[in-house]
Amino acid sequence: MCRSLRYCVSHCLHAAMTRLEEANREVNMHSSVRYLGYLARISLLVAICMGLYVRWEQTEDALILVIFILGLFILGIASILYYYFSMEAASLSLSNLWFGFLLGLLCFIDNSKFKYDVKEEATKYLLVSAISIRTMCALVERICGYVRHRPTLLKSGEFLELVGFSIASTVMLVQKSISIILLVTAFALIIIDLRMKSFLALPNLGTFTILTPLMFFPSLGIPVNAYALSCFFCCIISEPFLDVYFSGLSVTERWKPYLYRGRICRRFSVISVGLIEVLFFILAAFKLSDLNLWYFVIPGFSIFGIFWLICHIIFLITLWGFHTKLNDCHKVYYTHRSDNSLDRVMASKGMRHFCLISERLVFFSLLATAILGAVSWQVS
Repeated sequence: MCRSLRYCVSHCLHAAMTRLEEANREVNMHSSVRYLGYLARISLLVAICMGLYVRWEQTEDALILVIFILGLFILGIASILYYYFSMEAASLSLSNLWFGFLLGLLCFIDNSKFKYDVKEEATKYLLVSAISIRTMCALVERICGYVRHRPTLLKSGEFLELVGFSIASTVMLVQKSISIILLVTAFALIIIDLRMKSFLALPNLGTFTILTPLMFFPSLGIPVNAYALSCFFCCIISEPFLDVYFSGLSVTERWKPYLYRGRICRRFSVISVGLIEVLFFILAAFKLSDLNLWYFVIPGFSIFGIFWLICHIIFLITLWGFHTKLNDCHKVYYTHRSDNSLDRVMASKGMRHFCLISERLVFFSLLATAILGAVSWQVS
């Protein structure tokens, strides 16, 4: 009897200690991954500080020194908010905004006169190390299952970094600054596209990656620090890119932030899409005046323009009908919330069949846009 009791007690203690060791090992691993993320941030901070110091040292511009000191002061405030007042959201928001702004300054301040300086070379290595560590941290987090995927279009940290980068572009002329802001907006849409796992997400990312350094910045005629630019884009895009594979959210879960929006917001999105398409068509028409082969391009634009108009008018009507059916689904869902889920209501209303039918329409709309763009935007 005593032996049996002793055996049971020892077995329970052994099982408890084994479980405790596994838990400690898991906690230690999670802490290591978190420290890896801190290391990436520290590398980025040191790179930004060193880069701004080099620019101030070489140009003797007092404004750079003021921005540098102000940046350190604001990051100090963010640290105080985080560690002493437990205001984690405010601290991270402030730091993300300033990281984006300071990285933007590194990108747009000309470094051609001192790009072979030792401190500038060290800045480049630190930026590359920040990219590598940030990507490795994101990958390890997802492999170990430490990331809880939630339906979101754009995280607040990503949004604030993009805003900070856009603000930094105001050091240039207005026209070039607007171009940079539009580029950042396109990048934000690509992030959303990756999170939604659309079939054109990866091709869009590849096209953006190729055209931005080869065509966009050379057309603006501005010197850009390629290392700082790569660091900014890679650090933001790494998580959405990895989530294309690691995220296990269903289609409706990924689109939940949009599907559960109010009626006015969703209607406004349809109107915005229509306005963007009209703007594209107008710009394509104005672009015809810059071409030498107008006698060849104008007939092509007329033919494919009619095809484009037909496809996109039908597309907008279909999209409006989709939202009308979605509003009906919301009414049923909120009336019988305890009995149904929105997925089940949408299935009963034939939304899946409606979307499958609309796939070809979307394909022809994209094809018409590509053809019209190829006809209009040519080298003059």
